[in-house]
Amino acid sequence: MTVETQTVGHFHEDKGHHQFLINESSIIWKSQFFQTPRSICSESCLPGYRKVPPEGRQKCCYYCAPCAEGEVSNHTDMETCLACPKDLWSNGRRNFCVPRPMEFLSYGDMLGSALIIINLTFCLVTIIVLWIFIKNKDSPIVKANNQNLSFLLLLSLIFSFLCPLLFIGRPSQMSCFLRQVAFGIIFSLAVSSILAKTVTVVLAFQAIKPGRTLRHWMKRYLSTSLLVIASSGEVLICVLWLFYSPPVLDFNTEIEIGKIIIQCNEGSTIAFYLAIGYIGFLAMLSFIVAFLARKLPDTYNEAQYITFSMLVLCSVWISFIPAYLSTKGKYMVAVEVFAILSSSAGLLGCIFIPKCYIILMRPELNTKSNISAIRRHCTGEL
Repeated sequence: MTVETQTVGHFHEDKGHHQFLINESSIIWKSQFFQTPRSICSESCLPGYRKVPPEGRQKCCYYCAPCAEGEVSNHTDMETCLACPKDLWSNGRRNFCVPRPMEFLSYGDMLGSALIIINLTFCLVTIIVLWIFIKNKDSPIVKANNQNLSFLLLLSLIFSFLCPLLFIGRPSQMSCFLRQVAFGIIFSLAVSSILAKTVTVVLAFQAIKPGRTLRHWMKRYLSTSLLVIASSGEVLICVLWLFYSPPVLDFNTEIEIGKIIIQCNEGSTIAFYLAIGYIGFLAMLSFIVAFLARKLPDTYNEAQYITFSMLVLCSVWISFIPAYLSTKGKYMVAVEVFAILSSSAGLLGCIFIPKCYIILMRPELNTKSNISAIRRHCTGEL
């Protein structure tokens, strides 16, 4: 066998720079090699993978590890993966970044659509109840229960059922700014109306003698004063909330992997729970006063209805807090919308449906002879 040498390349060193040149056409391989044999111990890492050198082996050896979620490699044999920008995420093959899907409780979502339909249905029912009360405003049962406060309460409930329109759909800076404040003020007005209605009736039965100063003062100022004072507390909380730390639009990328959750950051958490807590405080006052009125004449049964309605309202909002804290994203919004729906529906059903039943189905009970005591104590003589 003849052995001879053949120069196939040169190595140059010039001022610290190294250059190795190979003339592959001068190399003759044995016939068993169909291509130039590889001199490395690992295959190239494709895009979507990175080179990881194993411990205790040569530097030319490595294995290929897939890039982590949110990282990509778009070239062969990359040693590190590149993190995607905040608004992008890695695709399934981890070789390029794609826009993150945005998520919120939308009108097209089955949950959002169901909540909107239910709220609008109850809103329509409330409008019908208001129409029944207006049409029968001169009937004894409507007059006996302070009809002005009843009308105001029904209007507040109508707007309460419309409040979820600000919660459902793609959030905006304006909707974030308005939705909690609008609900807080509207619902506090509803609960303040109930409180004013209940306190007025209880004090009316304590001021029976015709010449008493308290009786004359109640006739003119009590219900309006209670309504204004009680609802002003919620207005003050909301104004301070908006002034010092208002809600803002937030694009959250931490809640769910690979998604952007469009939500409203409530700003001051303390202000949010103060607004909710103040409504609960008014509800507890209404419950206590209504409970004290349980011994009023049998013909007056609105105190019982108010008691039940306040129990429903307090139960809903007490269970709302842990449910709200344990959910994230669009389900957190759904929990609050459901709480608004449940508490508003509880007020409507407990206070007004029994009266509508008497007006529509038992008109023989809606007479002066049956509720004359109530009309005498709660309307004309207040």
